[in-house]
Amino acid sequence: MSAATNDVLSLAAERAQTYVRDVTKRRVAPAEKDVAALAKFREAFPAESSDPRDVVAMLDEIGSPATVASTGGRYFGFVVGGSLPAVTAANWLACAWDQNACLRVMSPVAAELEEIALQWVCEAIGLPAGCEGGLVTCATMASFTALSAARSALLGRAGWNVVDDGMFGAPPIEIVVGEEVHASVLKALSLAGFGKKRVMIVEADGQGRMRAEKLPRLSERTIVCIQAGNVNTGAFDPAKEICARAQEQGAWVHVDGAFGLWAAVSPKYKHLAEGFEMADSWATDAHKWPNINYDSGIVIVRDATALSTAMTVSAPYLSPGARREPMHFSPEASRRARGVELWAGLKSLGRSGLRALIERTCAHAKRFAEGLREAGFDVLNEVVLNQVLVSFGGAENTREVIRRLQGDGTCWCGSTEWQGKTAMRISVSSWMTTEEDVERSLQVIIRIARNVCA
Repeated sequence: MSAATNDVLSLAAERAQTYVRDVTKRRVAPAEKDVAALAKFREAFPAESSDPRDVVAMLDEIGSPATVASTGGRYFGFVVGGSLPAVTAANWLACAWDQNACLRVMSPVAAELEEIALQWVCEAIGLPAGCEGGLVTCATMASFTALSAARSALLGRAGWNVVDDGMFGAPPIEIVVGEEVHASVLKALSLAGFGKKRVMIVEADGQGRMRAEKLPRLSERTIVCIQAGNVNTGAFDPAKEICARAQEQGAWVHVDGAFGLWAAVSPKYKHLAEGFEMADSWATDAHKWPNINYDSGIVIVRDATALSTAMTVSAPYLSPGARREPMHFSPEASRRARGVELWAGLKSLGRSGLRALIERTCAHAKRFAEGLREAGFDVLNEVVLNQVLVSFGGAENTREVIRRLQGDGTCWCGSTEWQGKTAMRISVSSWMTTEEDVERSLQVIIRIARNVCA
């Protein structure tokens, strides 16, 4: 390695370490002046080369202050996890390796770690032996991949080869979703060629759980999409009843479990995930609860053949080996080696560490709910997991509290609309969140809310 290369890598490592060390001391949302400073990046494409050290320095000096401190302990927006130390370090190493996870021959280590990590995920959340999966960008792509597999399998049973003949003229497939279906599932359904008119919506209860007794008639050409962890309330659909009905009729059940599926790791919360192992496919995110870095979506399908049929790509120069080839189980062929960081995170946590992370963050969520209720504010959901919805009176007051809180910089919470009410959503997902972070954030939220509501 040349001295210049060594210098730039050392500089990047030094500045990254400083960022990680100081992230808990800074504002969670960047100040307006730091966001405005991003304009310094805007220039015509440079005519001449730049010293790599100057490039890294510019990134850090202008870019770092304008980041959102979602890797710290007081970011409670969008169910965003942090990045575990082992994961961050593995990411640096994986970047240095620069592996293409398409074929095993292109990167034996990427293929091996992906296969192991997927097996560990299935073991951790209690999915059946023999499932197959793939690593994708996010839960949206995981659902798209799973629904593509479902489409191929269900149409195949009807004698239609969707890979060869496409969707034009294919036998119809009915889609069933709950009233509180996540937008990512609707997008995935659209990408997979299922129009909105084919989607039947089932009534949900006050926590967003699909009412199993309201299910329509199912058939061997029905896909039912259920939730493990509502994005607002954390509630779980009654999977056991829904899956039993689906199995009787030969329907396919897909699970949107972006964060909730991981509850199965904890004996304290495992009951919430009961019955979800009976489904046919699952989508989840490792960049949420396990605190793997972005991006790290996971798709798992019970029928390995259905997944590979939908995803396999072939060309004379893409000669598969005798073992599992990553490109046959996800939409992308060339892609980064996401399995390296996933393996590192799961290896560093182990079952006990993952359980502790889940239980600790859920306890923090309950403390938020408790503190806000004691202060006289309205918590709208049953806090069964790591999600809290709170109203500060009318919509105008709630939005103003959120605006001032985000501007304050102590912590960050987002807004949502829940069954006709405007609410602040608190999502506790990071390994870095401490009791001190929660108490400090509670004090600021309550102070701001009282000022707004006075």
